[in-house]
Amino acid sequence: MSDKNHYELLGVTDDSSFDEIQAAKASLIQECGNDRKQIEAIEAAYDAILMDRLRLRQEGKIKVPDRIRFPERLIEPPSDYTPTPPKQTPDWLQRLVDTPSRNDILIPAALFGGASLLSLSAPSLALALGVAFTLYFLNRKERKFGRAFLLTVLGLVFGIVLGIQIGGLIATQLASASIPVESFAAVVTFIVLWLTSSFLR
Repeated sequence: MSDKNHYELLGVTDDSSFDEIQAAKASLIQECGNDRKQIEAIEAAYDAILMDRLRLRQEGKIKVPDRIRFPERLIEPPSDYTPTPPKQTPDWLQRLVDTPSRNDILIPAALFGGASLLSLSAPSLALALGVAFTLYFLNRKERKFGRAFLLTVLGLVFGIVLGIQIGGLIATQLASASIPVESFAAVVTFIVLWLTSSFLR
C-alpha cells in the first residue's frame, strides 16, 4: 500500500497535523466496532504515516512546530510562583550562619543572663559556665565538636577583648557604679557568646 493510500484510508492529507491524524484514527477505529481486520488496516496506515512523517522530519522537509520542539517555553509558572532570587551570600557563610527558633534564642539568653549576674561576684566561674553553655549549644546543632570548640574560643577571645576595650573607655562610669572592669568585660563576653551560640552553627 502506498503512502498516498495510507492517508486516504485515514481520510487525512499530507498537510494534516498530528492531532488531526490521531483524531481520524480514533474515529475510524470507533466506527469499525469489532472488525479486527479493519482495525489492523487502520493502525498499519497510522503507523506508516508516522514513519513517513519521521523520515521527512529527519530529512528536514517538515518544520517541527515550536510547541513540540520547545515544550518548556509553553509551561506557565503557577500564579503563586515567585522566582528564587540569586544567592547574595557565599556558601561558606550560609553554612556558618544559623536561623534559630525562638527557643534557641531565649533559652541560651536566660542562661547567659544568669551567668552575667554571677559574673558580678565570680567572673572566672561565670566565664567557665559561659564557655560550657556555648560549647553545648553549638555542638548540639551539627554534632561537630571541633567546630563548636573553635567557634567558642573565637567568641570568648573576641568577647574578652571587646569587653576590656569598651570597659577601658567607660572606666570612670563603671567605677562610679562600683562595677569592676573585669565584670563588665565578662558581661560583654556573655553577649558575644550568646550571639555565637544562637546565630552560628
